[in-house]
Amino acid sequence: MTLHVGDEAPRFSLVNANAAHGPATMSFDDAKGENGTVVAFECNHCPYVVASIGRMNAMAEKCANLGIGFVGINSNDPVVYENDSFEHMVKRADDGMPYPYLHDDTQEVAHAYGAKRTPEFFLFDHDHRLVYQGRMDDSPRHPGEVTVEDLDNAIEAMLSGNAPSVTYTESIGCSVKWKA
Repeated sequence: MTLHVGDEAPRFSLVNANAAHGPATMSFDDAKGENGTVVAFECNHCPYVVASIGRMNAMAEKCANLGIGFVGINSNDPVVYENDSFEHMVKRADDGMPYPYLHDDTQEVAHAYGAKRTPEFFLFDHDHRLVYQGRMDDSPRHPGEVTVEDLDNAIEAMLSGNAPSVTYTESIGCSVKWKA
């Protein structure tokens, strides 16, 4: 299943690896912000995610200041990549992650959203309708080479009451590691 612009956010209830941010089990309603919500599919091992951590943390903090919820979800099979286990998620979160980090053990949430890669971002408006899906920017592995900040542009358009000029980009990153 793939979401389309205007679709309502699929609901979830997942275990949170980041005790410093949010309850032990979080739902979409727990994660949402008054002005919108960003759902980021990510993991621990992908070099595209690793190179984007600083920018993702900054985006989460910016979203918090703008009344936009921000939550990370790891749907990777930890049997395929042990670094994506819940225990490793807790270790990463303990290093100062400024947002909830949820474990999609069954991969049902990734399927419901149509997530394909890590990192991949879904931006929902205050009515929980999809306004943007795709990459954060055009250079996840090389922060100094970013020329287009797609997610930030979509957020700014949404907050000013406009539809983003770009509502979908192909995310750049590793594939979600599906269970066999």
